[in-house]
Amino acid sequence: MAQSVALVLVHVIFSTKNRMAFLQSPDLRSEVYAYLTATLRGLECEPVRLGGVGDHVHILAALSRKISLAELIKVLKTSSTRIVKNKGHSHFGWQNGYGAFSVSQSARDSVIAYIASQEQHHRRMTFQEEFRRLLEKHGMAFDERYVWD
Repeated sequence: MAQSVALVLVHVIFSTKNRMAFLQSPDLRSEVYAYLTATLRGLECEPVRLGGVGDHVHILAALSRKISLAELIKVLKTSSTRIVKNKGHSHFGWQNGYGAFSVSQSARDSVIAYIASQEQHHRRMTFQEEFRRLLEKHGMAFDERYVWD
């Protein structure tokens, strides 16, 4: 086969440093999402849905076959940090780690709905509770001492 094709959907989650609610402002959050969306497109990773609340983001995107997941997240975090800091939040930063979960095409719509409902979802649950549940749901072993920074 001469042509290389891939469709790898990935649900990425990362939090602000110490889960500070820097993205509480809808205007700033919208600007960060727009920037992340443009960055994804520039890296040939088609954004499907972005969402979150004041202390974390969820990104569902098709991972380009030209970039590794780790490199993608590094670029997203580094470049978006500059945008937020330029808006006057000099202490802003993202947590060091992240969560990334593969998504089948058949689960795509349910993940989109999940990301779209973040505001309602986090009226009942903290980011830490949500992240633990996702790790458990996906059968991922983790050490609580190293998940939070």
